[in-house]
Amino acid sequence: MSNRLRSLAFSLIGATVLVGPAVAVDLDITCRCVVGGVNSGTAEWIQNDVIPAFEAANPDIKVNLNQFGGEDAQLTQQLALDFSTGAGPDVTAFDGFLIPSFVEGGLLKPLNEVAGAEVDGWSGWAALSDGSRALMQYQGQYYGIPLGTDVRMIHTRKDILAEAGIDADTWQPTSWEDVLDAGRAIKKVRPDSFPIQLNAGVAMGEATTMQGYWLALLGTGEAVMDDNGKYIVASQGILDTLNLYKTIYVDEQLGDQRAQLLADGRNRSFANFRDGVTSLLFEGDYFYRSVTAEGSEFAVADRDTVMGWAKVPAKVPGAGIRGQDFVTISGGTGFVLNPATDAPKEAWALLSFMNEPDMQNAFQAIQPRITARTDIEIPNNPFLTEASQTLLPLTTARPNDENYNTVSAEIQRMTEAVVSGELSPEEAMAQYKASVIGIVGEENTVSLL
Repeated sequence: MSNRLRSLAFSLIGATVLVGPAVAVDLDITCRCVVGGVNSGTAEWIQNDVIPAFEAANPDIKVNLNQFGGEDAQLTQQLALDFSTGAGPDVTAFDGFLIPSFVEGGLLKPLNEVAGAEVDGWSGWAALSDGSRALMQYQGQYYGIPLGTDVRMIHTRKDILAEAGIDADTWQPTSWEDVLDAGRAIKKVRPDSFPIQLNAGVAMGEATTMQGYWLALLGTGEAVMDDNGKYIVASQGILDTLNLYKTIYVDEQLGDQRAQLLADGRNRSFANFRDGVTSLLFEGDYFYRSVTAEGSEFAVADRDTVMGWAKVPAKVPGAGIRGQDFVTISGGTGFVLNPATDAPKEAWALLSFMNEPDMQNAFQAIQPRITARTDIEIPNNPFLTEASQTLLPLTTARPNDENYNTVSAEIQRMTEAVVSGELSPEEAMAQYKASVIGIVGEENTVSLL
């Protein structure tokens, strides 16, 4: 073990070492991460920092990392199957928006119900902001510990904007039309390009809903649910959003229509940006800190010179949610405990250990990010520091509702129907309305038209 890992291990011993008989315990931890592949930084952190330090502090516990390289939806399906049969990893990475549906399906339990009263006494809860805590909460109970949060923006290829005669260092659209105009200018000098990427379609899953639909819908002043907790199933905002998709992908071919319909479409969108085919890409800060980082599959050469970012504008100034000129939305991931784990105390020890300051700082050294803990800084990363300071005050979040995941799938189908040219925006919205009413009941929906 390196001196750095030995130091980390012993600095955490007081809070995380289990006291008891020397009985060997094996723990499994799963994440959508592969060393050298998807979310490589997470895999490297767990494999090279967390596991060696935890095992040094707890010599009777052995930890195995399961590296999952498939899509988010595939991991979700696998976890649902495993948890329903009492199988699966002891600790697993988990997207917070899935918690309500898993809880209502009997597939997750509160941390303190799984591991006991020591959960409530963990000192780390005090270091989490209210917003961060909410990422892994449901009905006032903690189901996991959040690893971090994020923000969404327009990632730009400054070199290509410059080719189109746009000042890349100062470009900040103040309306949807400004974004479209920039795409048109780029298309003129690069006719074979697809300048704009606003995620659409079923294959991209929640990335369509969160990085695409939400960002446009918020710009109309609306959200997926109203202030009374009812799903909005017909509105001018929905029509405006779908017409924006139609303009980009059908009418003007400013986006790669085919990529929205392919099983590997999201990876194709990443490759398009890397290769200069796309130059205005709506995504989370994850795209900068992970997807385009040096050594990754979609690394952008000379990234900090050629890449920039801009705030997502409302349809027109002041038209955004809460009357904002610019909009964004935040989500969050973390780790949860398998309610059927055979070693709940040890699993909690690992989960809490991962989220102590020394371990979080070790992660930051590998991949700087916006963390859930308020006592962890973003080290020497102007991009993420500026983005978090600028966009977190503007952000909103997905509804903490057990039906959200199912409704989100209908949003994805609605956007695909429009982007493919199968349905008009009006027809797609009518289909969405009928589907959502069937899911949640008409009394839990509202039409604004």
